[in-house]
Amino acid sequence: MKYFGTDGIRGTVGKGVITPPFFTKIAWALGQVFRNEEAHARVIIGKDTRISGYMFESAMQAGFAAAGADTMLVGPMPTPAIAYLTRTFRADVGVVISASHNGYKDNGVKFFSSQGTKLDDDLERQIEEYIDKADMDTVKAVDLGRAARVVDARGRYIEFCKSALRYSSDITGKKLLIDCSHGATYSVADRVFGELGADVEVINDKPDGININQNCGSTYPECISRETIKRKADIGIAFDGDGDRVIMCDHHGEIVDGDVLLYILTKYMKELGTLKGNKVIGTVATNYGLELSLQGLGVKLKRVPVGDRHIIDELTKGTSNLGGESSGHMVCHDYTTTGDGIIIALQVLAALNHFGCDFEPLVKEAALVPSTHDKITCTRPKDLMQAPELKKKIAELEKKIGSKGRLLVRPSGTEPILRISVESQDKALRLNTITAIKKIAKGINT
Repeated sequence: MKYFGTDGIRGTVGKGVITPPFFTKIAWALGQVFRNEEAHARVIIGKDTRISGYMFESAMQAGFAAAGADTMLVGPMPTPAIAYLTRTFRADVGVVISASHNGYKDNGVKFFSSQGTKLDDDLERQIEEYIDKADMDTVKAVDLGRAARVVDARGRYIEFCKSALRYSSDITGKKLLIDCSHGATYSVADRVFGELGADVEVINDKPDGININQNCGSTYPECISRETIKRKADIGIAFDGDGDRVIMCDHHGEIVDGDVLLYILTKYMKELGTLKGNKVIGTVATNYGLELSLQGLGVKLKRVPVGDRHIIDELTKGTSNLGGESSGHMVCHDYTTTGDGIIIALQVLAALNHFGCDFEPLVKEAALVPSTHDKITCTRPKDLMQAPELKKKIAELEKKIGSKGRLLVRPSGTEPILRISVESQDKALRLNTITAIKKIAKGINT
């Protein structure tokens, strides 16, 4: 793909294609692809709370109007809310203006089909073909698209989330601390959990357009850990800027990442008899310890490339209904077509209620192998990954680690970095492995 990455289009505002003219062209191209001779194409546009979202929302609104497509604007809403609303409003396409867990200087856009799923490769190629057309023709004035604000979108999504908590589960009186990362969940998360009876306290729920994901949320779990202890909450729940990831912690502030959450939900769904095919979907980065623990439950872990898109593609085949990543990007396909932090948090709370315990015994059961993560910033991570000297060094280190752990080096699909992960009980081995990789990569000119 020329423009599309693993999760839409993303980059630094004002650089490359992350500009208002390009976003207008993207919208126009989408309008061409979804053009309907009998009626205007219908589009839902949502965004997170970063300051550039208003600029790009207006740019895309203009592009859709020029292509004769009508837009429904819902303002700041979690990414999974747009997937849900696209289905319920019978829209042709849903648009989310967001850079997810990145800082405010970045932005991007991703799309959902009328079924609330990510667009397939063929549609993305068609969109790119229209983007590269020299001229952006405008329809006749009588055929221009119209725009309207949707006033009840937030309430619809809140009720949908509440319906995902099993009737037999009870979170009444549970003291929850929720970190909204100054992002899109700031106006919905407290209501969902509060209206279900929890005692809710919210932090980082005052977005100013610049503070999104700033030392808070799921990408900075130290915050929810510290504040959960300080405020004496039972459980801490941290979302990322667009609400499709969740990380949790117990009352001791012990962080529970996506791999452990996946174990908890797998065990819960298996006991309920709702887990399809005795299989869950993880990625090449899923902790090896989790794979062994799942085997102990009689459940197979299927690994796919990193990225929720690959997990969702596998879930769509119908052989499983649960998948996720250690980042907290998780999908329970019985409820959603994409990652949804609020829905997953509710399922985890239901699981804890079912088992009658807190996180501690379940974390021990998951038995993750200790891991260390680092990254190498570079302009062309895919090229660096293919450098013969780096490949040789990785092979040497993998042989050295052997059965004592696991090494994963991969280019990021959303940022100009090479990610390094080492799993082993031996901390010195983990640190020395990362040092060796960074040293050899430093001398490679890509």
